[in-house]
Formats: sequence, structure tokens, C-alpha cells
Amino acid sequence: MKTIHVVVGAGLWEQDGLRYRRHRLADFLAAQPNTRQVFWICPTPHHGSITNVGEQGLIEQWPVQDLLPQKTFRFGRYLSFFHKWQLTQLIHHLERFASHEPIYLWYTFPGFPILSQLFPWDKVIYDCSDLWTASIGGKRSLITRMRSHIISQAEQRIIDRADLIFCTSDYLHQQTVLKLPELKRNRVITLENGVDYTLFSKPVDRSKRYSVAEGKLVLGYIGGIKPKLHFALLNKLAEKKPDWQLLLVGPDGTNGDPEFARLIKRDNVDWIAGVPPYEVPHYMQLIAIGLMPYKSSPYNHAVFPLKLFEFLAAGKPAIGIHLPSTKKYEQQGCYQCVEREDVNQLIKVCEQMAVTIEQPEAVEKRKVLAQSKDWSKIFDTMLSYL
Repeated sequence: MKTIHVVVGAGLWEQDGLRYRRHRLADFLAAQPNTRQVFWICPTPHHGSITNVGEQGLIEQWPVQDLLPQKTFRFGRYLSFFHKWQLTQLIHHLERFASHEPIYLWYTFPGFPILSQLFPWDKVIYDCSDLWTASIGGKRSLITRMRSHIISQAEQRIIDRADLIFCTSDYLHQQTVLKLPELKRNRVITLENGVDYTLFSKPVDRSKRYSVAEGKLVLGYIGGIKPKLHFALLNKLAEKKPDWQLLLVGPDGTNGDPEFARLIKRDNVDWIAGVPPYEVPHYMQLIAIGLMPYKSSPYNHAVFPLKLFEFLAAGKPAIGIHLPSTKKYEQQGCYQCVEREDVNQLIKVCEQMAVTIEQPEAVEKRKVLAQSKDWSKIFDTMLSYL
């Protein structure tokens, strides 16, 4: 008997060129021998057609168009009135399998809550990877409060219906169980983000596209350049240490943040606007220390960054800023979490890590930790609960 998986994603598969946990989950499900089909259901500002996506082109993407293309109208993704009628085509398509094959619904963001009630799903799973009700930049306004309320109501409907809930951090776990009666709290499980260990640990050609100045300590951030990052602190770091190089790799999603604009004008800062996912391991090898420089905010309090175990798999030490979910993984010469907005403390931690960069025992320790967090192990564990 084959299984059908319907995955609710936060956007079109290749929306910003980045691969998040939800993409890896959908690809993993599609690769399982007992999977018949994976559907990727996602919001889009513009009209779209059904297409095949994923690493092997095995996933059917079904876009659900927003009320209007402007960002203001994205609230409709959380209110059933605005999308219920668009989901009926998918339901009709699934009905022909309902009597003889298991069909699972996976939410990876709290959109389209009505979908959980439109079909007799064998299981509904919520894979919660963000504090969706919080502003990514940490700002509070009337609009963000209204948005938070709408998303909170949608998410509660999904939590109430879910048979299983996976959370990527202990903080998200703690927040989620508070939304459930005590008898249902055992359905919430923490499974943090992982790494494609083989991809990031193998040797790569360091000579492509970007060269590092000889003798410079290169600190690197790789991922989406978004308002959650602490650009002011990075500006202070670049100013105080002109002999260090800061490499940022990722698409600009800052909406014109002046601190980011000032940062990338500095002589010792390089920004590469985005690279294909298969080239990310190459840029990992160009840096000496991986940085995850987040602001202090409710949103970031819940974050477990994708890049932590990717840095470690590449043999690189890493430093996180305002990432309390990662403190349990602190090890000398491996990873350290900085909790203060103090550039001098950050410099001191970087200098301490720099001593261990090439130490064989430290490199091995990083790789061993990363290998224990391979995505295949995490997703196998998920499936074991179904």
C-alpha cells in the first residue's frame, strides 16, 4: 500500500532560492519507496499553474492565489473565506484515493487551516519551525498585532486538529503545549533542524568565484538576509576589526534596511546576493568561523538555525548571537552562543574560536556532532511516530 502526502508550504517551491526544512521534508517523503505522491500546497501572490518541483521533480505544486498581489492581502492565507473554494479542486483530486490509500496532511506553516477539515485525513501533522505570530524584525505596531491575532487563531485550529506536532526548538515546544489540554500534550515532540551531512562534509573546490584575502580571518553568514539579523552589531564588528573579513551570502530580504546598506559598503565586507543550494558547501569552505548574528526578539528566541550543523559538518566552528535554543550545544572549539549585544565580547569569542580552527581534535568534534543530526535520521524519527 502506497501513501500520499500533502504538504502545506509557506510559498512557492523556489520562491527565494533557499532550501528550508519544509523543502527537505517534502523531498524526503517523495523519495520513500512507499510514497505514491507528494503534493506541495502553497500561497502565491499571482496566478500559478500546477507544476512538478523538488530535487527529482516528483512533487506536484498546487498554488493557491492570494486575494490580491499586494503584501497587505496575505492575511487571507489564514482566513478560510478567502481560500476554501480554491482548495476544493485538490480535495476532489484526492477523493479517488481516499478509500484505499493512507493520505497524510503536513502543515509546515499555519496557513489554510480549513484544509484540515475538508477531507478525512489519516493523519494531520504540524511541523512547527517558527514563532509565526511574532514579527521577524521584532517591531510591534497595530498592524503587526492584528496580523499576530489572525495567525494565532489559524494556528490554534491546526494545533487542535493535529495528531502529531513536531517543534524545532524547546521554546516552541513549551509554547505549543500551553495551547493544548494536558491529555493531548504528549503529541508534541521536539525535533531540531538537521544537516545534509554528506553534502557539507565532503571536500570542495575552494578556487571558484570568490577568493579570500591572504592572512585575513574570514567570518561568514550564509542564508536569507532578513530583518532578524543584527546588522548594527555587524557594523560595529567590521569597524573595530578592519583586518577581518566578513562574508555574507544570501538574497536581500531586508526591505531597504539602512544598517544593512551601510554594512555592505565597508571595505572588509563582501556580500554575494545568493547562490544555488548546491554551491552553499563551497562558500562554507571559504570561511574560518560561521556566524549566526541574530537580534534579541521573541521571534529569534524560538529559532533553531538551519546553519548551525551545516557549519559544523563543514568542520567550521560557529558562533550564535541571541539564540538561546542552541546553548545546549555549546562546546569549546565547536560552538558558542553570545547573549549580549557587546561587540567587544563578540570579538573575544571570535579570537578564542580562531585558535581552534584547524585543530584536528576540534574539527573532528564538530563533524561528529553534525553527523548525529543528519536530516535522514530526523525524518526517519518523524515517520516512526506516524
